[in-house]
Amino acid sequence: MTTTKNDTILVTAGTGKVGRRVADRLAARGFPVRIGSRSAEPPFDWTDRSTWAPVLDGVRAAFVMYTPDIGDPAAGETIRAFSELAVTKGVRRLVLLSARGEDQAGAAETAVRDSGAEWTVLQAAWFNQNFDEGVFTDMVLAGGVAFPAGQVLEPFVDSADLADVAALALTEDGHAGQNYELTGPRLLTFGDAVSAIAAEGGREVQYIPVTGAEFGAVLTAEFGMPDEEVAGMLEIFATLLDGRNAHVTDTVRRLLGREPIDFADYVRDAVAAGAWK
Repeated sequence: MTTTKNDTILVTAGTGKVGRRVADRLAARGFPVRIGSRSAEPPFDWTDRSTWAPVLDGVRAAFVMYTPDIGDPAAGETIRAFSELAVTKGVRRLVLLSARGEDQAGAAETAVRDSGAEWTVLQAAWFNQNFDEGVFTDMVLAGGVAFPAGQVLEPFVDSADLADVAALALTEDGHAGQNYELTGPRLLTFGDAVSAIAAEGGREVQYIPVTGAEFGAVLTAEFGMPDEEVAGMLEIFATLLDGRNAHVTDTVRRLLGREPIDFADYVRDAVAAGAWK
């Protein structure tokens, strides 16, 4: 199936750090884009199935990003129901953003593969942008990133690279039935990443390795997260941070014909844009 310039493409989580970049790239290529978010018109909400059909009207391809996390216990069944409805409504291509090495994401990936649509699964490493647009932002600003990652190595990937690959898979042929592992060009510890931000930004910020139990206590006390959600999140982190992802792939270079964005370049550009002020 070839996606044409007359085909509307749905981008779920279309206002987030990855989704908005995907939408921008599609629009720049001349494709009609429909943003899937609670604030869009028509609105879209993963937890409200009555919002699904309206956003799928006239859509021929969709970027699927489940929030809050692809490893959530509800993700597999929810994405299966959404994918089945999408195909019924005429969607012919689904591109799922998944998490590299996250066993809990398997049900959601299987749901997309079984949908009957052309599918591509993007299995992404931790995002660079988690440090200035996501979970670690407030910690950086507070001067200490406390996280249960120890000294594990991670090939942080940039959201811009993810968006470029997603746009490619949504609009060009040759990507159906593919699982793409997407990483940055080198391995860093979380401590290395925080040190790079401190050095480039000229600010005092440290990486503080903590245990899963300590991190869970923070989620409960400071964010009011229910015990069941905390346990699920800690299970995901224990999986992702056991060293299984401590190697890079050449997928970004192979698909885009250029090197992936390095963490140092991300930090430089983020500082120049006013991040962490």
